[in-house]
Amino acid sequence: MTRAAGRIQVGIPAWIYAPAAVGALFVITPLIAILLSIDWARFIPLITSESSRAALLLSLQTAAASTAVCVLLGVPMALVLARGDFPGRSVLRALVLLPLVLPPVVGGIALLYTFGRQGLLGHQLDVLGVRIAFSTTAVVLAQSFVSLPFLVVSLEGALRSAGAGYEHIAATLGARPTTVMRTITLPLVLPGLISGAVLAFARSLGEFGATLTFAGSLEGVTRTLPLEIYLQRESDADAAVALSLLLIVVAALVVVASATRRLAGPL
Repeated sequence: MTRAAGRIQVGIPAWIYAPAAVGALFVITPLIAILLSIDWARFIPLITSESSRAALLLSLQTAAASTAVCVLLGVPMALVLARGDFPGRSVLRALVLLPLVLPPVVGGIALLYTFGRQGLLGHQLDVLGVRIAFSTTAVVLAQSFVSLPFLVVSLEGALRSAGAGYEHIAATLGARPTTVMRTITLPLVLPGLISGAVLAFARSLGEFGATLTFAGSLEGVTRTLPLEIYLQRESDADAAVALSLLLIVVAALVVVASATRRLAGPL
């Protein structure tokens, strides 16, 4: 806030637009490069080939499933981190958010040594006839592992911003904790939950390293769209570019649709 000619001006410094413009170009220019590299005459056949359609369908199905897993596990985790009071909470938060900074391939190796046939839990599961590694279930687990922190961070931030005032009032009036959570807390932070779910879905949709390491690349079973793009890059660069644009468009539609729904008002 500054004063000019007796008037108070509220805003940001003019120079800040320069680095902001550089940042925008840094993000936008590669997208433009993809558009300029598309073989538009072959675009539709490339993205509608049997392998491409199978990879896209599998990506959408597994991303939706992993998002559901993230919501089921992430909401309680965010509530515990934001509202809980117990020793070691900061350590737990650090561990929960660790996948944000881990290379995805490391996450894939960790999952493999947990759920693989000779893994920590996989050996017992194999005895029961349950095999997870290199299956569609492995894709969902890999995507959930890397996406869960995005939902937890978003929802925990929303919970802290909302405060606990309304919850205290409801508790004072005799509402049980479960009732308070269901009728006050969750509706209050619903936009944050939606944002977190969208971020988790988008991250799952683009997951590559953990999926390849833990689930492999079996067409129709574990070969998601990012893996299909990687394989096509080795044999048909035009197909890889076309599928890259398809993935960008799908992710953008999800994010834009979610933003539009939130701006339209309560669900």
